[in-house]
Amino acid sequence: MNEPKKPRLGVLALMLAAYEPLFPGITEAQRRYLTGVLDGLSATADFVFPKIALCREDMEELTAQYNRDDLDGIVIFLLSYAQGQYLVRALQRNRLPLALALIQPDETAGADFEEWELTVNQGIHGSQDCANALMRAGIPCAFYAGSRHDEGLGRFLADFGAAARTVQAMRSMRIGVIGKLSGMGDVVTDDMAVYRKLGPEFVYDSIGTVTRCCEQVTNEQVAARVAFDRTVFDIDPKLPPERHAYAVRLYLGLRRYLEENGYAGYTAHFEEFGADGRYTQLPLLAASHLLADGYGYAAEGDASCAMLVAAMRQLCGMANFSEMYMMDLKRGAILLCHAGEGNWAMARRDRRPFLMDRVFNEGGLSNPPTPIFTPEPGRAAVMSLAHIGGERFRLVLAQGEMLDECGLKKCDMPYMFFRPDAGVEASVQRWLELGATHHEAIVAGEQAARIRLFCRLVGIELAEI
Repeated sequence: MNEPKKPRLGVLALMLAAYEPLFPGITEAQRRYLTGVLDGLSATADFVFPKIALCREDMEELTAQYNRDDLDGIVIFLLSYAQGQYLVRALQRNRLPLALALIQPDETAGADFEEWELTVNQGIHGSQDCANALMRAGIPCAFYAGSRHDEGLGRFLADFGAAARTVQAMRSMRIGVIGKLSGMGDVVTDDMAVYRKLGPEFVYDSIGTVTRCCEQVTNEQVAARVAFDRTVFDIDPKLPPERHAYAVRLYLGLRRYLEENGYAGYTAHFEEFGADGRYTQLPLLAASHLLADGYGYAAEGDASCAMLVAAMRQLCGMANFSEMYMMDLKRGAILLCHAGEGNWAMARRDRRPFLMDRVFNEGGLSNPPTPIFTPEPGRAAVMSLAHIGGERFRLVLAQGEMLDECGLKKCDMPYMFFRPDAGVEASVQRWLELGATHHEAIVAGEQAARIRLFCRLVGIELAEI
């Protein structure tokens, strides 16, 4: 999947036209000031700033233009006071994610400040008016208040750009679903609530669709990918070449299935492959490759988690899928692993993943080649999306540390030890109290600020542990 370009953000810079007769030249001075600020942030986003909005008609005209141009989002700046009421109608017709950034030309009130200086720095109460009007209109918006000189503004706009793009991507996102494990309650959701509130469509396909795509893969394509695998993995010497080739065919077939249907991710229940009768192994390597390619994935028909992994890949740059296996009270960590899938692109950098000829009886099929690895140690976050009724969704987020641990000699699947900041017992207990699910998305690094913005813009509850 292609790496995204910089976000394109429309600028809604607000002032009162009535200030120009009082302070001739103030409008142009503020335009130059904000242009300079945006020029300094050019590495963060491509900003579209045709003019200052001096009245309700300007606000509506610019907002409509940004929507027609299909920008990624809109950022509001108050260059003086401006009436919040006049912003509402424009934004009721708007479909782009919104942010309001409160910054000032000056960092401190000078002893020689005159009415001009006080006027150009008074965006604070215009921002308050606008924020109140948006809140009462039920229009979601992300907010920043701070210096224009430090790194905070740039980080906020980078996070907002990523969150805005993710919200937009989810509105056209499609997730393929192949089967579901009966009785697994926390993966059950209301597809129409997901569609209305979050945007993605869950599309239910038969295993025959995947079979057709696998049959269309050529032997030359398989051979080329097997050669690629040898550059990525240490290959188990016991792995028969034909078994490796079959696993690669499943991967290429599933990738074709995703590409043909425009899916951002998929979920498959393994029993579908065993019961079908045409498959000789489970697609564990396929799932791992597709996660590394940037697709969302979850097991057992969990379309919500596959959607979350796809969204986090868009938001944070890379994402993984797993589940909590046990509390490790001695290590002060949680062991996470699943049947044998994992994003090997997030593996620790000091050693190559091992592609194992693994004995695995689930599905009643032959040994599936399975990538074995642990992730790069460092900061990370584990999260779950829970449907809590109606159109209410809750994202439960635990931040912590991926430990430098890779000593489980007989854990024949990707695994990780995650030490939550809040402690093992408290974190797991809170997970239960919040109704978080047993399938999780994992991202590396410090991503909480970006995830908070995403939740605010998409309108879901965020519960941080």
